[in-house]
Amino acid sequence: MMLDQNHRGEDAALSPLEAAKRNPLMLGLFLPIQSGAWSPSRAPRETSWTFDYNARCTIEAERLGFDLVFGLAQWMGKGGYGGEMKFREQATDPLLVTAGLAALTKRILLVSTVHILYGWHPLHLAKFGATISEMSGGRWGLNMVTGYKKSEFEMFGLEPIEHDHRYVMADEFVTMMERLWSEDENITIDGRFWKMKDAFIAPKPAGGKCLLVNASSSGAGLAYAVKHSDLIFVTSPAGANLDKACEALPAHTAKIKAAAQEIGRDVRTLINPHVICRETEAEAWAQYNAILENADPVAAQNFYQTFAGGDQASWKAATKEQWTIGGNVHIVGTPEQVVDGFKRLKAAGIDGVQVNFYDFLPDLKFFGERVLPLMRQAGLRLEGPLAAAA
Repeated sequence: MMLDQNHRGEDAALSPLEAAKRNPLMLGLFLPIQSGAWSPSRAPRETSWTFDYNARCTIEAERLGFDLVFGLAQWMGKGGYGGEMKFREQATDPLLVTAGLAALTKRILLVSTVHILYGWHPLHLAKFGATISEMSGGRWGLNMVTGYKKSEFEMFGLEPIEHDHRYVMADEFVTMMERLWSEDENITIDGRFWKMKDAFIAPKPAGGKCLLVNASSSGAGLAYAVKHSDLIFVTSPAGANLDKACEALPAHTAKIKAAAQEIGRDVRTLINPHVICRETEAEAWAQYNAILENADPVAAQNFYQTFAGGDQASWKAATKEQWTIGGNVHIVGTPEQVVDGFKRLKAAGIDGVQVNFYDFLPDLKFFGERVLPLMRQAGLRLEGPLAAAA
């Protein structure tokens, strides 16, 4: 599907989010800003948590026409998830990483995860977000998370907060932040959880708001998400197996979109596939098995237990082996099979994929060379900046 001069002109007039939404399937990259990324395995790779490595990933993703990059946030003690590899002990902050990436990129959306209940005030984040929006030309987004790990709350000297109550607090926080972004007068609010008197920020973010993102599965979480979020990261209710995920997702995505429509909102759903793609199916599954065979047993067990426990509704169906590979859905095979997997996810109500890899830069390069052209042929992607300039 060729993007002609008129379409390119239309894209220039659209907001970064609206331009991204023109693609039949949005495409994002899940940045590896923690050591080990998503896979507690010692199989060979060069993936790194450093800013330089993530900048290289982001610049390449933008060159290939990806719509967004995204980094998660975590707070870990010494040793991370443990094991010989000290999985995720090294971790940079996604808010600062995306601020740094703003100066290195021109088109791609930059999404930061922030635990808003860990001591933030809405005025802080409204100002920081508006600043990165100005730095990036309106390309910054917030992935709002409330946190669920007891250990993280305790790091900040806080008591854990009951699950549904966290979203009551999040609603107040984000409502105040949205008002600071959009209103051009001093604002005084005597809220239940936060207060501010004659609060004001300028400049305002482009378009009067920043992109808002959330990952939720629970009733309370989804009620918050459809009210405030533009993009909702969903998880497979049936674990990482692609066949089972595609059976379970249609009802889940339909529920989300119906809830949004009831309040007059249009939201898009994204899911996080771990993509292992090689020229042959046998080579792809050999890589999959190598990741499992080289798993760090202590780190893998601790990582799995973190997500299997807790009061969050997501991820419960994933097995320890699936968590060792990483990602919410596994797509393994040839370029043609990967594209078929994306088509199946789209048919299940998914509007975009936020992919991650095991060895990010070489896997991303292969994805760009072999998978993206097939995605365009399949009608999943419009012609990207790289091809359009060729």
